[in-house]
Amino acid sequence: MTIDIVMPQLGESVTEGTISRWLKKPGDPVEEYEPICEVETDKVNTEIPSLYNGVMGQILAKEGQAIAVGEIICQLEIANETHFEVTNKEAQLTQVKETNLSDDTTSMKHRYSPAVLRLAEENKIDLRTLSGSGKGGRITRKDVLKAVETKSTKSVEPAKQQVITPVENTKKESQTFPSEILVEDKVVPVSGIRRTIAERMVKSKTEIPHAWTMMEADVSGLVALRNKYKHEFASNGIPLTFMPFFIKAAVDTLREFPYVNSIWGRDKIILKKDINISVAIAADNGLYVPVIHQADEKNIFGIARSLQHLIHKTRNGSLGLADTQGGTFTVNNTGSFGSIASQPIINQPQVAILSFESIVKKPVVIEDMIAIRQRMNLCLSLDHRVLDGVTAGQFLGRVKERLETYQANTPL
Repeated sequence: MTIDIVMPQLGESVTEGTISRWLKKPGDPVEEYEPICEVETDKVNTEIPSLYNGVMGQILAKEGQAIAVGEIICQLEIANETHFEVTNKEAQLTQVKETNLSDDTTSMKHRYSPAVLRLAEENKIDLRTLSGSGKGGRITRKDVLKAVETKSTKSVEPAKQQVITPVENTKKESQTFPSEILVEDKVVPVSGIRRTIAERMVKSKTEIPHAWTMMEADVSGLVALRNKYKHEFASNGIPLTFMPFFIKAAVDTLREFPYVNSIWGRDKIILKKDINISVAIAADNGLYVPVIHQADEKNIFGIARSLQHLIHKTRNGSLGLADTQGGTFTVNNTGSFGSIASQPIINQPQVAILSFESIVKKPVVIEDMIAIRQRMNLCLSLDHRVLDGVTAGQFLGRVKERLETYQANTPL
């Protein structure tokens, strides 16, 4: 029996995926739950497993090709499957959530996918020493990444366990364009991630009536507070950047302004009960927006730890679907690149995005005297279908007040 394998739905709002690499070629034997290809979207990189035992048939999608959800990517030659079994397994395939779907009831500890073997080889991990979290004891990509992280942690002194480069210092790491001196025109193919980002940004700007406002905040006290605690956080392996303070101020303010923490539903506005903060993080191959879920339940330390975890997963390519779903409001630290003002594009279906700009020393007048203070701009883009200028101004004003409340003696 020949069956068609289609591009599965790999996340909410994801309409297509790009075949980054085929792991099987026509004629190769394929075992049930064995990955047949790697797919990347703007949200996650993952493997597509076969749900059948059989032989790889015709490949219909080329590497680097963007395929819409539901379109055929290849065919498999299978045997001993009833129509009911095929239909049932196709339903499973459309609900792929993670990179490994190891459902074999027998032991699969020593059956490794190509991605697991490659990752282990690159990082010199002995797979025989690992315990598999997949069903049947199969070792998954997540198990190997956990071993890599543990190995890197043990190789440094406790006081130097800053696995993640602070957000403020990502300028060189996030470079995505050629840095060499060109003597002639150079054609750079558009990756699947870059193409998806472009399409979503165009859709956001054409469908959403963007409005924009900006305020300046005095964060001299915040700078002193962060300097006071950054070494203590670093000793616990958590780099304390300004971003956790920015996120905390935004989260506390979103409680007061539920319309800012909403999504546009065409014929309705949905006020979200959870405050899930999407954070723009730059990686070598593009910009990702993973989510800190239930951010309103976390203190500064909890936010800093969650942020570090997401940055680490973003830059080693291990973000899962759960890491990218459910965001209700987006923040972006454009100040890490030296920006002093920006007009961010809304991450639809959300209705606002807030950018934090560079902290700059400025002379200001305080009680008729000139003083040097640490100042920064807060830039808010808003969906004018949902928010008006009054609400946006009040919201931004309260974020400003909260940032200015921080002082060197503020308890964390």
